[in-house]
Amino acid sequence: MRKNTRAVTAALLATAALTVAGCAAGGNGGDGGGSADAASCEPSGEDVTLTFTSWIPGIEDAVAMWNEENPDIQVEVQTGPSGNAGTYQNFFNQLEAGNAPDLGQIEYDALPNFRVQDGLENLAACEDVLAAQDQFLDWTWGQVTLGTEDEVYGVPQDQGPMGLFYRSDLFEENGIEVPTTWEEYRTAAEEIRELGGYITNFSQTDINQFAGFVWQAGGQWFANDGDQWTVDLTSDASMEVAEYWQGLIEDDLVATYPAWTDEWNNAYNSGEVWTWNSAVWGANSILSGAPDTSGNWSVALAPQWEAGGNAAGNWGGSSIAVFKGTDHLYEAAKFALWLNTSEEALTSLNTTAQIYPATEAGLELPVLKEGVEFYGGQAIYDVFAEAATQVSPDFVWGPTMTQTYADVSDGFKAAVSGSSTIPEALEAGEQSTIEAFQAASIPVAE
Repeated sequence: MRKNTRAVTAALLATAALTVAGCAAGGNGGDGGGSADAASCEPSGEDVTLTFTSWIPGIEDAVAMWNEENPDIQVEVQTGPSGNAGTYQNFFNQLEAGNAPDLGQIEYDALPNFRVQDGLENLAACEDVLAAQDQFLDWTWGQVTLGTEDEVYGVPQDQGPMGLFYRSDLFEENGIEVPTTWEEYRTAAEEIRELGGYITNFSQTDINQFAGFVWQAGGQWFANDGDQWTVDLTSDASMEVAEYWQGLIEDDLVATYPAWTDEWNNAYNSGEVWTWNSAVWGANSILSGAPDTSGNWSVALAPQWEAGGNAAGNWGGSSIAVFKGTDHLYEAAKFALWLNTSEEALTSLNTTAQIYPATEAGLELPVLKEGVEFYGGQAIYDVFAEAATQVSPDFVWGPTMTQTYADVSDGFKAAVSGSSTIPEALEAGEQSTIEAFQAASIPVAE
């Protein structure tokens, strides 16, 4: 699911104000220690009712299936706004007050924030969780282990492998080849601009889209060696991506409408903008935002930095985590695994919310093999199934992503206005992120 990336920085500051001790004392009566031990992941031996908070539309349907089949482990689902729109702050408040739900929806890029505040149970204590590792794509499992070998802080739910949505009718009518490399993409951008259109829209606020571009290029923004964090928004790969998009902006080869606005929708609906480099969930965004273009879109793998390459970035994705102090770690882990691995649950989640599974088997769901009328009958999920296998498992998110997104977004807006550049925005974002780490007493390499 798409994330609200322009969260208020105050949410970060409120989060940082929570001490590790405060979070450790939260939850539902746990001992406040570090990683859960093996003995803590044992059946309760009695009927259990779990509380679970999520913002996924229709997730109540999947929970109802579980409740019908498991009378001894009932789940009460609570819904709220998306994570950065308020639910994450509620989680931190609940952890501090000692009344957090047993389980919660947490996006991959937000997991480190909760981990650094000691707000999550280590699911590695549960044998069934460890045994399920092979069911998930390697890179999605890497997102919930946070780069460790013996810790698991959530069960992967969905993913956002990126591809290229494009107006196949316009490319064909004008004799323009669908680009397979970023060099070809720029050439196509020049041809499309001569025709009065734009190849795409550069988003000033979707910084996790840009992170997906860096991910594809082999870049890394954060690293954690177990003792301290490294912040590197200005790596060679990151700056290569930045300079590429800066060039497109300076040469007026991309539109710069604010994303998710009527202007943005109209640009795609009218044919002014021809492509969108987006994640699998973008299929529904185009369908709803550009209804007059039905049947004219197709999907291809993302352009590559080198001809013949096979790398993909990711934009989005969530996990189901268990909060520190739950009295029912075994039951919570069992439900989280069922929700994200069973065919009936995954089918329900895809039907109600277009959730794209994080499991190998989930990519083969019958519902994902059907042609999509809006995309000319193309079985578009086959493309994303291939892209999902091309995402590097090594990309790490930092523990202050709301602040990083907000600050880099400010820089991107300045770049679009001509008062700054994309590389300068990353340089400033790196420095402000290091300062945010220091303010929150998070160890960071100088």
